[in-house]
Amino acid sequence: MQFANIWNHFRTITRHRHAVIRHCRKAGILWQGIWHDMSKYSPAEFVQGVKYYQGTRSPNEEERRVHGYSTAWMHHKGRNRHHFEYWTDYSPKTGRMEPVKMPLRYVAEMFCDRVAASKIYNGEKYKDSDALEYFLRAKQRRVIHPETSDLLESLLQMLADEGEEKTFAHLRKLLREQKTY
Repeated sequence: MQFANIWNHFRTITRHRHAVIRHCRKAGILWQGIWHDMSKYSPAEFVQGVKYYQGTRSPNEEERRVHGYSTAWMHHKGRNRHHFEYWTDYSPKTGRMEPVKMPLRYVAEMFCDRVAASKIYNGEKYKDSDALEYFLRAKQRRVIHPETSDLLESLLQMLADEGEEKTFAHLRKLLREQKTY
């Protein structure tokens, strides 16, 4: 393990986490932001992150390319409720694994996470439409509850069209009113 990869991976995940904290504060869910992605510092995720670190995308993607799966991602998604992959369960109707509608506060954190990731990985080239474009690229392959997907897409679209200030104000209002979607 190279020291440079240890430092760079630590710096990347910490910068990302701090960006999510700032976004969660803007959304009115600061406490969730403070606890966001703490599992990335656990040995199960951190060691793999260092091993597959590239700096321009998630190390999980590289681990997946090499092995066909990512042990770090499987650990991460099972412990972090802001990932739609966490929200699956066996349906009593079909007997199959199905997506479950996410609670609003976790959709809000997922939005904050995606915006922060776009900013970290795109750097100076970041645009408010980046997170939406990333979301749309994999939309047809994603196993996510349709209402959760629609809400996330509408927030990302609002960000692309109207900017952060208006989108975070809208998200704060939704959370305050706890409107279902």
